[in-house]
Formats: sequence, structure tokens, C-alpha cells
Amino acid sequence: MFARPKTCLVYSTPMPNAAAVVLLDSVTEVTVAHADCVVVTGSHGGQSAGRYALAVHARLYVFNDAGIGKDEAGIAALAMLDVAGQPAVAVAHTSARIGEAADTWTGGVISRANAAAAAHGYRAGQSLRAVVEQRFG
Repeated sequence: MFARPKTCLVYSTPMPNAAAVVLLDSVTEVTVAHADCVVVTGSHGGQSAGRYALAVHARLYVFNDAGIGKDEAGIAALAMLDVAGQPAVAVAHTSARIGEAADTWTGGVISRANAAAAAHGYRAGQSLRAVVEQRFG
């Protein structure tokens, strides 16, 4: 059986206000080494994802909205992280493949932002990559 390699890349385009952009196919791969980075995941933004994200403070967490779902279960992590003052956004499931952080980074369009992220200028409809590069570039 073919096993896809895990993605854990640091985006290396020079950004003077250098926030490393880390691409993780799953938020379960987040470690203290990713603290204060922009952590782009391929994970859904449900409660289980939120619990992993709460363990490591980042400049921004990015999830897939997974179609939002019943009672907004696909983005529950955004509210959890907002309580902790942690900026987090979700990209539309129609703009990026779930489970693929690289696709989230290259094509993701923000569908939801928590209040902490909104305070930093993240809004629905923005290209994830463009707004991060604008903010930290």
C-alpha cells in the first residue's frame, strides 16, 4: 500500500517580519517547535483538533472548515481557541483538500475567523496565503 509522506515544511520565502509558516497535514503533528509560527493544517476545525492546538501557542492556526457541519462542528476549534486568545481561521472546504496543508496554503480561502484572528485583520473571503504574506511580508 502506498503511504503518503507526512508534510512538515517551513515556508521559506523571505518575510522581513518573519513568522515561519509551518505546514502540517494534521494538527496532531504540532509540537513546541512550532510555537509562535503560523501553523497551517489540513485538519478539520472540530473540537478534537482544537484540543491539540490549545497545547501550543501559535501566531495563527489554520484549519479546514470541513463543510461547517451540524451545529458548526467543523469549526468548533475556532471558538475554543478564541477563549484562549489564540487567533484561528478555517478555509472553505471547497478551496482546499481536507488533510493537505500544502493545498490549504496555496489555494485556501478563509471562510471563518475567530474574534482573535479578526482583530488581526483576517476575514472571510481572503486568500489565506495572500493575507499571511501581506501581514508578515
